[in-house]
Amino acid sequence: MKKLLALAALIVIAGALGFVLAACGSEGAVSAGQAPTVGSSGSGGGTSITATIGTTTPLATASTSSTQTGATAAPLRFQVWFPQGERLLPVLRTHVPTARVATAAVNALLAGPTQGEFSSGFATAIPIDTRLLGVSVSGGVATVDLTSEYESGGGELSMQMRLGQVVFTLTQFPTVKAVRFELDGQPVSVFSSEGIVLDHPVGRGDYDDLLPPIIVASPTPGATVGTPVTVSGTADVFEANVTVRILDAAGHELGHQFTTATCGTGCRGRFRISVDFDVPHEQHGMILVSDDDAAGTGTPPHVVRIPVVLEPRAD
Repeated sequence: MKKLLALAALIVIAGALGFVLAACGSEGAVSAGQAPTVGSSGSGGGTSITATIGTTTPLATASTSSTQTGATAAPLRFQVWFPQGERLLPVLRTHVPTARVATAAVNALLAGPTQGEFSSGFATAIPIDTRLLGVSVSGGVATVDLTSEYESGGGELSMQMRLGQVVFTLTQFPTVKAVRFELDGQPVSVFSSEGIVLDHPVGRGDYDDLLPPIIVASPTPGATVGTPVTVSGTADVFEANVTVRILDAAGHELGHQFTTATCGTGCRGRFRISVDFDVPHEQHGMILVSDDDAAGTGTPPHVVRIPVVLEPRAD
């Protein structure tokens, strides 16, 4: 399977400069609202992840009218999901205010990773000539209509990855619990030559085995944080044990706390913990979130690194 994904990634990288923003589709009556944090049951795998591009976070996804106040509407921020190795991870995108948030998110997904994200190991399993024909949301189900190129090429892992990319991107919005797929306007019952059954709406639980062991929801990379800083996310790690460390610009440890996720060792649980630190002045720092070094190697098997700006304690 690794060879299949590696081949797909090479094909995508070769065509990276040819990415274009796909055509907009109709979204129907969609209340995008607030994007939730990731939290589905599933299993992990993988090694160290450096979250320098983006991580899962609660993000504002619907603009409010500024006609009466005269204020400028803030840009939208949402997630798009790409493979990094054999795991799916979210990265952040911004977009001008629009009521068609789901359409904007899928179009951003189809546009593919940025050059910087490619350099960080991100790729996409979605064929580069795939276009969006429409998105509608009703009863918690998003129906996404893509051109038939979406199911071309690739093997089973590539197909599961591209389906998971769309599902995780759309289900970040609270009005979307599951996704139904169409190709060229026709409902999909069996997807691709791999024979993947899609005769029903699919959700995050169908692809949670593609998630890494630890996903940090907050803070996001580059955020400015004060003390105590609250770190939250989801994890599927040994005995649900999660450790958070705060490092200053020189790499010295400023704070260290331990917590347990609500589930672990074969299921994905949520974690949330506050960590105190002190710095004499504002500076760059790093938040490390890891599991236990159960094997006694001296290094935790899974580490997420979140670069942040550390603020001194308020007087």
